[in-house]
Amino acid sequence: MRGDQIAQVRQFNRLVTQRVGALDDHFLGRGRPLGASRLLYEIGERGADLRELRQRLGLDAGYVSRLAKALAKEGLIRVAPGAGDQRLRTARPTARGRREIRELNDRSDRLAARLLGAISPKQRERLVAAMAEVHSVLRAAGLVIERVDPASPAARWCVAQYFAELDRRFPAGFDPADSLPADDRDLVPPRGAFLVASIDGESVAGGCIKTTAPQVGSLKRMWVADAARGLGIGRRMLEALEDRARGLGIATLRLETNKTLQEAIALYRSAGYRDVAPFNADPYATHWFEKRLGRTRTSRARARGTASA
Repeated sequence: MRGDQIAQVRQFNRLVTQRVGALDDHFLGRGRPLGASRLLYEIGERGADLRELRQRLGLDAGYVSRLAKALAKEGLIRVAPGAGDQRLRTARPTARGRREIRELNDRSDRLAARLLGAISPKQRERLVAAMAEVHSVLRAAGLVIERVDPASPAARWCVAQYFAELDRRFPAGFDPADSLPADDRDLVPPRGAFLVASIDGESVAGGCIKTTAPQVGSLKRMWVADAARGLGIGRRMLEALEDRARGLGIATLRLETNKTLQEAIALYRSAGYRDVAPFNADPYATHWFEKRLGRTRTSRARARGTASA
C-alpha cells in the first residue's frame, strides 16, 4: 500500500465531510450528534433490532446503547425487549420520531440537491457515476467471511438463494433432491466447513467444502448475490474456501458445475482449476474441475517458523 494512496484517501475524506456539511453541529439533526441522527434514520418508521443495527453500522454495543438512550430521552424512540427473545432490544419510533425521520429525509434531499446544483449537468453526471463506483468498492471493503453452522439461518438462506438461481437459469429447472447431497454433518470440522460472506450484517455470498476421501475435498454450493457481483467477492470467497480446505488437510479440491454458469466456469479456470474427467454422477453437471492446493504465504511462513524452532 503506497503512501500517496493513503494520502489521497485522507484528502478525499476531508473534502467529503466538508462538502456534505458533516462538520456542522446541526447537520441533519438540530444540534444532535451525527451518530444519533444516523441511528434514528436506520431505525426507520418500522423500528429495528438494536443488535442488527450494531452489525449493520459496525458500531460498538455501548455506543449504540448510549445513542439509543439519548434518542429515547428526546422522546423520539421507545426501546423494549424483542417479542421472540427477551434478550434482544427493539427500538421503535414514537409519533414525534416518525416526524423527525421524515424531516431527516427531506433535509438530506435538500443537501444533496444543493451539492448537485452547484455544478454543471455534465459534472453532475460524472459525480453521481463516481459516487456509485465508490459506494460499490467501499461495500466490498466491508466484506466479512466467517465459518457458520450449516444449519444456521444465514447458511440456509444462502443455500436457498443458490437453489433458486439454479432453478431460474437451468433450462429444465433444478430440483435439489436430484443433485448430490451435502449433509450438515459433513460441513463442520474436521470433515468440512460452511462459509458465509456478509457486508454490514447482510449475507451476500456462501459456499461449503467437504472431505470426500483422504486429502481430497469437494467444493459445493458457492453462490454470490446479484447485487454483490462484479466486486471480486466470488474470488475472495473461493480463496477463503480453499484456505479452509488446506486447514482441514485437503490437498486436492474438486468441483462440478453446469455449462449455463459461464461466470463460475471462468472464475474457476482463472483461479487455477483444470478440466478433468467426470468423477461423480451429478445429473446437473457438465463440467468437472480439480485443483491441487498449494500452501498459502501464511502457511508457508508458519511452516518455516516451525522448522526453525
